[in-house]
Amino acid sequence: MTGASAPIRVLIVDDSAVIRGALGRIIDAEADLTVATTAPNGRMALDALKHTPVDVVLLDVEMPEMDGITALPRILDGYPNTRVIMASSLTQNGAEVTLQALALGAADYITKPAARSGSSALAAMQADIVAKVRAIGRGARGRATRSTPGAIVTKTPGTLGTAPVPSATPPAALLASRGGTFSPRVVAIASSTGGPNALAEVLGSLPRDFPLPILITQHMPAVFTGLLAQRLERDTHRPCSEAVDGAPILPGHTYVAPGGFHMIVRTEEARPYVQLTLTEPENFCRPSADPMFRSVAAVYGASTLAVVLTGMGDDGMRGARAIAERGGRVLVQDEATSVVWGMPGAVANAGLASAILPLSRIGEAVQASCGALV
Repeated sequence: MTGASAPIRVLIVDDSAVIRGALGRIIDAEADLTVATTAPNGRMALDALKHTPVDVVLLDVEMPEMDGITALPRILDGYPNTRVIMASSLTQNGAEVTLQALALGAADYITKPAARSGSSALAAMQADIVAKVRAIGRGARGRATRSTPGAIVTKTPGTLGTAPVPSATPPAALLASRGGTFSPRVVAIASSTGGPNALAEVLGSLPRDFPLPILITQHMPAVFTGLLAQRLERDTHRPCSEAVDGAPILPGHTYVAPGGFHMIVRTEEARPYVQLTLTEPENFCRPSADPMFRSVAAVYGASTLAVVLTGMGDDGMRGARAIAERGGRVLVQDEATSVVWGMPGAVANAGLASAILPLSRIGEAVQASCGALV
């Protein structure tokens, strides 16, 4: 088989032969995935890439001779069509190193189970590995055939389809084209695979005095979300924190849903606040974007601006429908700039997107929609 029909080729890099074998069995058990080769460290991985075509690299962090953080930028520079997924532990140090790797360009990460993990944890790990390798590998192959980033698509009022418009169209005009004036009071953002870097770019492009509260649901475990909030606060120079149950939603603040909890919006005496819930996962996720979007739509109605960034699956699509039905606007990241066009693609294909934009223009569109407030 060749081209898109060929199995996704995976390079496994880990200094443990046991881990290489375990990951290899998971990959080779899938008909559409195959282990191209393995390596015990970063230096040997770079040597292998010279001779073996690879779509996805599963890269450990701590290895002798050359560790994963050292190897990562060299892989990305030398093989730009290859995607790297980091292998991480669910520890503070593991989360910090993983976020560093994501900032350097890793597409995503998988978590290593603890030594005493039971069968259910192992099964969840296997499902996570397969889903991420498959989605990111397909995205890596499709990238070469996508149109050049920069095109903009906007929804024509009264239709379910989308139509391209010139890339020079001002973002404010895109939102106004939905009909009537638009004055948002909140920005709600959903993201998953590739999300941390996308979030940093979007929020980093906003002015320091951006006045609206920003609510973020990023699919991550608990130890990661607090560190993500710290990174965003450092990069944007605006208040950003992992959300706390009962916290008031303040102008100019950014709130990140903590891993393991849904983040929703409630009101008391017309004042919005954060509520964290342990209700059942939605779309296999907790936090999930759909509960956040539904609650934001209920509280803010037509004054809601939602953004759906890169990510696997369709989380956020149903909540985006609730926002659109109440007159809010939904911006989605385009396929060409998404690591995986699952979540934004689901919203776009459902006809719910006010505009489909390359990542580099989403912050501009958010700011333009709030032009009178900034």
